[in-house]
Amino acid sequence: MAHRIQMKLGVVPDAERAADSPDTALHVEPRVGAQTRTKGHLYLLVTSRAGGAKAREATRLVADAIRSEYYYDESAGIRVCLVKAIQAANKRLTHAREKSALGSTPGPIGVALAVVRDTELYVCTVGPAEAYLNRGARLSTLPDPHRDRGLPSTEVEPDVWRGEIDVGDQLLLVSPQVVAALGPDAVKDALVTLHPQSAVEQLTRQFREGGGTGTDGALVIEAAEIAVARAGVVPVPVRPAEPLAGAPDRSPIPLADSVASGIAAAQTRARTARGALGGAMFRLFSRGLDALPARGAADRRVTPLSARREMQRRAAMALLSLVVVVGGLGIAVFVLGGNKPLAPALQTLDNAAGAIDKARDDLNRVIGPGIDLVANDPKKAETLLTEAYQKLDAARQAGVPASTVDPIRTQVVSALDRLYGMVDIASTPIFTFPDKPAVDLRAIVKGPVGDPSPFVLDAATKAVYRIDLKNGKASVIFREGNKAAGATQGAPKLLGVGGRDLLMVDSKNIVWRWRPANSSGKGSISRVRVTGSAEWGDDILAIGTFLRDPESNLYNMYVVDPSAQQVLRYSPAADGSGFPGNPNSWLSSSRDLTGVTSMYIDGDVWIADDGEISRYTGGATGGWSAATLSDSILRSAPQYKVIGSGSEKRTGTLYGFDPGSDRLVGLSKVNGSFVGQYRLAGGDTGWADLRGFYVEPGLDQEPDAIVWIDKNGLQRALLQPVGALGSPAPSTGTPTATPGT
Repeated sequence: MAHRIQMKLGVVPDAERAADSPDTALHVEPRVGAQTRTKGHLYLLVTSRAGGAKAREATRLVADAIRSEYYYDESAGIRVCLVKAIQAANKRLTHAREKSALGSTPGPIGVALAVVRDTELYVCTVGPAEAYLNRGARLSTLPDPHRDRGLPSTEVEPDVWRGEIDVGDQLLLVSPQVVAALGPDAVKDALVTLHPQSAVEQLTRQFREGGGTGTDGALVIEAAEIAVARAGVVPVPVRPAEPLAGAPDRSPIPLADSVASGIAAAQTRARTARGALGGAMFRLFSRGLDALPARGAADRRVTPLSARREMQRRAAMALLSLVVVVGGLGIAVFVLGGNKPLAPALQTLDNAAGAIDKARDDLNRVIGPGIDLVANDPKKAETLLTEAYQKLDAARQAGVPASTVDPIRTQVVSALDRLYGMVDIASTPIFTFPDKPAVDLRAIVKGPVGDPSPFVLDAATKAVYRIDLKNGKASVIFREGNKAAGATQGAPKLLGVGGRDLLMVDSKNIVWRWRPANSSGKGSISRVRVTGSAEWGDDILAIGTFLRDPESNLYNMYVVDPSAQQVLRYSPAADGSGFPGNPNSWLSSSRDLTGVTSMYIDGDVWIADDGEISRYTGGATGGWSAATLSDSILRSAPQYKVIGSGSEKRTGTLYGFDPGSDRLVGLSKVNGSFVGQYRLAGGDTGWADLRGFYVEPGLDQEPDAIVWIDKNGLQRALLQPVGALGSPAPSTGTPTATPGT
């Protein structure tokens, strides 16, 4: 028996890799025999100290460049071709656009590769990447004095090691960060005791469980023995000699050959007779057609010259008549239309010019040199600015060009905005999810007591994330399909906070509770027993809580259930384990709740329903109504969709978001009076996709701030004018971060 070596491979697929890993693993096993004999099998790992999607694209570019250059180049042996392939990849990376995402550190890209041809082994490492050979339970590595000098670099001189690979040898290509976190002993134990695929999965899992992030690439190959049967001489059967070899073929049946010859001759004669009969029938049919009578050719008719002249005369008369009719109609239109007086048109132009002059005069009376009626006499300023705005509309309808009207209108609108308390604020991105996997954020809450970090609900990945703003990391605390407390988690659909607990309602109407263990993001999740939750249906719109005993962490839970036309109130068990009793219908009378979009509880229950805000006390409304805004000349009446506050009961400000005008309106929680309204400065359209927010109350005399979400990330806006002391300037960039798993 002859033997040859087969390589067993272990690598974590890209689809199962961590989202924040920028590394790329690649292996090529040629199917063409000539390539296998000359180039062998290529195993490649490209790592990166930098993180992010652009770093991942850079490692893929390097891996693809090395693979293509190595298998394309046939000018030299394996060692020389590997060096040239790495140098070509370094050159491509230096000029590629991905270089801008690799940070300022020198050479963040590392390469570890191996080529196996028969029993020959070639290994090379460049930069932050390592290779370990395990032979007879002894772990060896390649020394590299320039490990901190990766790609891209001005000078790259790889050193390729050549040796023999035997049955049972194992080679590990790995990121240095993994070995530094786990230690050489853990690496050797995994290689010796496990299959290559299991070893890679165990090393990656231990690295992630130990808090490792970023580069985690690993690839393991193991030489195994397969038996091949050696081809020998194949026995052949013995056949007797042919006694009739060379004789013509004859049928063994008597007279069979004579009968077959006769039948063939009869068939030939039948085909000949059929052809002769067909020719005779065709000739007979042709003679019959020739005997039929034929029509003679018609005589040619010649039009007389006089007839042609008469036709030309009639055509000329018709054309002349058409010209006369069209000319007459044109003259009639000119005469009848030209007699109209020009006075109305001139009067319209005069009126438009007068409207422009009047608007300009009113504006100068409000904000002329040394004059500011907006601050000193708001009533008169409103009258003059309203008149100016209407005059500008009249001028525009009269045909005055927009280039004349718009500059004056801009000044009038700016003065009206200041009169009506509109404040331009700046918003700063504080966390943005990467493009892959895509997210679709739907809700945000401020974390429970003990962990005030933002928590967001993502409908795309069907998960709830805790956002660590300090470290720029999003950690999953709840995901559809995860198992906990003897049950499988469904897709989350509602978020709430009660005391020290974060509450989540999933698609199966199971209520889950996550309680932080410390301020670093660790916590425990459990299922909350709620009587009758299975009967809620799929139309509950909001949940909220009211903390009744902070020391015991006991709180009431409120659920907006449109099918029951009620807000259901659940009282907690004495030990805080759940809500064992039947719910109370909290509203004093049933009502339609299908238009509810937001609920906020501070002792009173605030509900945004069909664009209106209502305050409920003891299950009934009354004693509070939102003020009517005076800026109807500029914007339609607000339709509130999301509400929130950061102050105690009956104090401070309640904020409501109006998506029709992309503004945030502040109302007094005491009597509903107007406090102020806010919009993003500089024409920023970010609030066109605002989906939720919570309020960070200002300390002492500091203004409040809101933390809000759009589809892809979180932003923070301080509710004070742009340029005020401590106010951030409008952001021109968006920081991105990678969610953890």
